[in-house]
Amino acid sequence: MDSLVAAAARALAAGDPLGALKRVALREDPPALAMRGIAMAQLGELVRARELLRRAARGFGEHEALSRARCIVAQAEVALAMRDLGGVPRALAAAEATLEARADRANALQARLVGVRRLLLLGRLAEAATALDRLDAHGLSPALVATARLAATELALRSLRVADARAALAQAHAAATVAGIPALLAEIAEAGSALERTAARRLSAGGEQPLPLSGVAALLDTDALVVDGCRHGLRMRDAWRPLARRPVLFALARALAEAWPGDVERDALIARVFRTRRPDETHRARLRVEIGRLRALARPMARIDATARGFTLVPRDGREVVVLAPPIEGEQGALLALLSDGAAWSTSALALATGASQRTVQRALAALEADGRVRSVGRARAQRWLAPPLAGFTTILLLPASLPAA
Repeated sequence: MDSLVAAAARALAAGDPLGALKRVALREDPPALAMRGIAMAQLGELVRARELLRRAARGFGEHEALSRARCIVAQAEVALAMRDLGGVPRALAAAEATLEARADRANALQARLVGVRRLLLLGRLAEAATALDRLDAHGLSPALVATARLAATELALRSLRVADARAALAQAHAAATVAGIPALLAEIAEAGSALERTAARRLSAGGEQPLPLSGVAALLDTDALVVDGCRHGLRMRDAWRPLARRPVLFALARALAEAWPGDVERDALIARVFRTRRPDETHRARLRVEIGRLRALARPMARIDATARGFTLVPRDGREVVVLAPPIEGEQGALLALLSDGAAWSTSALALATGASQRTVQRALAALEADGRVRSVGRARAQRWLAPPLAGFTTILLLPASLPAA
């Protein structure tokens, strides 16, 4: 590495992309192309950054495997920033193996962190936790340590381990302060603000109560039967019954929980769940079937008793029933939560993150666009979707997550 490329690398490590470009902006050799690509990525010019990094990787070729692996890791990080979530793991894993074999611990750790952040975006929290447990940031740069602890913070927040999130965030802030990189400090400050903003609403007969993440965690740690409208399921302590893929059952459970300790009329349940104003015997028969299914699923937690008017929810051992509602209602909540990070998402990436089909995502985006809540840029394969940041509350509980079945 010549002196100008080395100086550019030092500038990039300090978060000074313009200083790096001053040294290598007119050069076309592979090392300079790589420095230019990373600088453009730090400046937010992601499309240009990806092209420069691809050219650098081709220029290094197979005979310079270490430099090529570093370019692949940088490309993966740019792809993550562009929310291009497909086709990354195999190339990234190969690059990580090369870096480990050549004793480049810093860049190998960077590769693993990119993989962890991708898993977090996809809601695969258990896999992300396993990958984080294998990280050893001892002896590495403060910037990498801060990035690793920031990933641990996000995982803890998504898992509602608020105390662990605060501890990891404090470690990330300490390391970022030593690194002195403004963008990293800003990202840590944003993660910290999520702890204080409203994350959900507790509904009761007397109205609603906004809850921060710590309040949600405290509620889930009580003995109450919680009908969770954020993750769509029933929870009582460690017992969890997912209903995200059974919307009719969840709608029934929420209607009964909102009326607790009273009951709900049969026609009111039919109107709410089946969305019809003129119920007939077929609707009543279907209601009986769905109530039977909900009874079987919720049996360890509660009974569903028939009354003269309709049905009532009776939790086991006289426990309280609580409805936890998301800060924003609607079927598009997960999409808005993903888009609120300010990044431009493709339809395919949104489908991959939410686990829905692309056609389902396209219909939801069309509805949101008609309401003025999202906008698109580009056309065809280059089309991307954006939404303004959602102020006043955090969308952490609306993000996709693979939760245990029980």
